[in-house]
Amino acid sequence: QVQLVESGGGLVQAGGSLRLSCAASGRTFSNYAVGWFRQAPGKEREFVAGISRNEGTPYYADSVKGRFTISRDNAKNTVYVQMNSLKAEDTAVYYCAAPRRTVNTPRSQYDFDYWGRGTQVTVSS
Repeated sequence: QVQLVESGGGLVQAGGSLRLSCAASGRTFSNYAVGWFRQAPGKEREFVAGISRNEGTPYYADSVKGRFTISRDNAKNTVYVQMNSLKAEDTAVYYCAAPRRTVNTPRSQYDFDYWGRGTQVTVSS
């Protein structure tokens, strides 16, 4: 069974930074893409960033491009997202997710089968 555990959330002022981590267990980590999603109160879950399997090509939602950086450490079975220049609208619960299949660059939440419980990010303006 695949397990994903997020950490690193918290309260930060606008313009600040946070680094989220997603620790994975249960299968060969490097063979699968990993994605980050977020969900704000009253809004649908949205894709934030993803990283492809193996060599780890990053890809981003337009709303975070240039501010967020996703990376993976296959030796540690961990994916990170460095979030800089945070804005109030980045406030949400952030989830990491992984697909069951070996797809390359999934973006839709329906492409992902395993989810963490989420970590809260709050940006004060």
